[in-house]
Amino acid sequence: MVWNCGGYESLEALRLLEGVVDVYLPDAKYGDDETAFALSGCRDYTFALDEGLREMHRQVGDLELDGELAVRGLLVRHLVLPYEAAAPARLMPLLAAISPALWMNVMSQYRPVYQASLFPILARAAQPAEVQSALLLARRAGLRNLLMDGRPLELSIAQPDLIATVRN
Repeated sequence: MVWNCGGYESLEALRLLEGVVDVYLPDAKYGDDETAFALSGCRDYTFALDEGLREMHRQVGDLELDGELAVRGLLVRHLVLPYEAAAPARLMPLLAAISPALWMNVMSQYRPVYQASLFPILARAAQPAEVQSALLLARRAGLRNLLMDGRPLELSIAQPDLIATVRN
């Protein structure tokens, strides 16, 4: 069973899932509590995220693959926001502290929709340089297993210069 979640779950809820979930697929939206509250109404977001991800990791460990299929473990997603609003410089070390072998999917597809225009910081799409920055920050924090938009960096054809930079 794959549990697709927001990354802001209570420990009580996660403990009820122990032994049921094979793969956790949470979002890691923010590295900054003020932004998390302003944009999503979440209080103490980074504490809840850290606590929840540690519990998920305790239950299922690092991601295990059978070929290209995830069979067990934790795969964290991070949607890059414009102007580094999600504070990846603070988020990536938090994730790496859980496990340097943590699998991280850095997603570049943010587009302003619905009421995004109410928040000027979210009124444009994420730029390639912002995606590159998030990947570099993840690598510098010590994360070894990075995906970009669900594909290993080696297979990504979207930004070949980015791949060379992140490998270094």
